[in-house]
Amino acid sequence: MVLLSKRKICKFCENPEEKVDYKNYKVLRRFVTEQGKIIPSRITGTCARHQRELTKAIKRARNIALLPYSYDVTQSYK
Repeated sequence: MVLLSKRKICKFCENPEEKVDYKNYKVLRRFVTEQGKIIPSRITGTCARHQRELTKAIKRARNIALLPYSYDVTQSYK
């Protein structure tokens, strides 16, 4: 039996009014793991163009301290 997986659609191509912006850290947090790593496009479903924009935006947000480089696992967030 062959299982056909549904192709993931880029969130930013699907909704053109939502832009990739380094100041919008709430959107960027969904593309970063708990360890602080950027999630690859094969998992998130973003296209290559938007994945490159996401990477730049996440790195800029980290640089100006909107996003952390890594998360402290011992500290609990509520």
